[in-house]
Amino acid sequence: MGTTSAYTDSERINDEANLNDTSIEAFFADSVIFVTGATGFLGKALIEKLLRSCPRVSTIYLLIRPKKGQTVKERFKTLVNNSIFDRVRCEHPGVINKVYPIRGDASEPDLGLSVDDRMTLTQNVNIVFHCAATVRFNEPLKVAVMLNIRATDRVLDLCKSMSHLKSFVHVSTAYSNADKREVKELVYETKITAQVIMDMCEILDDETLTVLEKKLLEKHPNTYTLTKGIAEELVSKKGIGLPIIIVRPSIICAAYQEPLPGWVDNLYGITGIITEIGRGTIRSIYGDRKLKIDVVPVDYVVDTLICAAWHSTIRRDGSIQVYNCASSTINPISWGEFAKHIRKHVIESPSKYVMWYPNVAIRTNRLVHKVIVVILHFLPAFLVDLLLMCQGSKPIMLNMSKRIDRAAKVGAFFALHEWDFALDNMMDLIKHVKTMNDCSRFRVDFKDIDWDAYTRQYTLGIRKYILKDHPDSLTKARSRLSKLYWLRKIIQALSILFLYKLLKYVG
Repeated sequence: MGTTSAYTDSERINDEANLNDTSIEAFFADSVIFVTGATGFLGKALIEKLLRSCPRVSTIYLLIRPKKGQTVKERFKTLVNNSIFDRVRCEHPGVINKVYPIRGDASEPDLGLSVDDRMTLTQNVNIVFHCAATVRFNEPLKVAVMLNIRATDRVLDLCKSMSHLKSFVHVSTAYSNADKREVKELVYETKITAQVIMDMCEILDDETLTVLEKKLLEKHPNTYTLTKGIAEELVSKKGIGLPIIIVRPSIICAAYQEPLPGWVDNLYGITGIITEIGRGTIRSIYGDRKLKIDVVPVDYVVDTLICAAWHSTIRRDGSIQVYNCASSTINPISWGEFAKHIRKHVIESPSKYVMWYPNVAIRTNRLVHKVIVVILHFLPAFLVDLLLMCQGSKPIMLNMSKRIDRAAKVGAFFALHEWDFALDNMMDLIKHVKTMNDCSRFRVDFKDIDWDAYTRQYTLGIRKYILKDHPDSLTKARSRLSKLYWLRKIIQALSILFLYKLLKYVG
């Protein structure tokens, strides 16, 4: 069985020549790439960018599992037919034929790979992008460990058998060390090892694990950040001898420009919150408007992953290269400013699904926030449900409000804390990318982001890709918003009059 030592000095010299004399694209020319998490938001964007900006790649293998009654072939067909690849099909006809599905499952031993597929990967792959992970913050510990740690352990086993591996890019998160105030570009030691927590999840029952979960979290807000941090230490210890790169994006959001401005395909995290702000169903957020928010457009993350695989070869000294892919250090924006931009653009370009006039406030007082949530979130939802029941329809608004509130609570930790992310490696990467012939193809410098322009693209992207709201509906949506505005003013005036009368009566 081969090892990474088969990546010879001559191969390394050739790569360094490519790095220093030509382009990033040349580094990927003729490379065989393996991607996990390919059907996810980040995975799709990564594959699209590799095909479009590095069209000379030899092959891209994708680990895909059957899901929800769909075979691997069916899921793969759905993936490559996605409109995200339309630009690739136009600019580089036929290059998408370089992408192949590999049946597997990160939750199974040996990744569920067949003997033939495993041999194909170990004998041919040069670059691995490990993107697979659960992005749900509130997963039970056992599930988070299986998807974020055990899966990484199995991918590392596979990589150790690869004969020509030159880059293993592990996608982590900037919040893998959420229990620290300052986060440097190094792997921190965790209080529990990956092997111990994996063994615990196999041996102990769910009830015992629930009790232990609370003790293990300590200053971590959830199982996601805890297990991603442990996965990093696993990579650093088990991956000794492998050409490892760890990239830590902060909050991955809609695309700035590529593959399409504002492109987003899920409602996780901030995207879901912005969607409901635009619909007027979220009026209060528990957080500190003065603190820095750290969001990164998905195209910047993808370009960082690609460039880090290239850049780490320049700096290879036997150590793990860690890149904090975060924006707040060099292009900060506060939660208050971000919310102000969002409010501006959801009012300028409302959706036909708007339910109330958008007007969100960020509050540090927890009690005031809870009172506002009851009055402005739950009470209107309850009244609408009553109306629906009177009409013989199924009540849905109160359950929807509860779901939105749960999502907001999960994200509250990140709106109440901020971190100082060291960017030594990231800044060096930015500097080197700017010297390349094809630097214009890759966006890695967060200083280039205009937050007002970005939030406009973001809100328009949600309108188009999430709500499937056609541009033709904009006129009617603005008319509806105008009516909601005046209704809001009337209710405010009546409320003030009611309070005045009440105070006068009491007095």
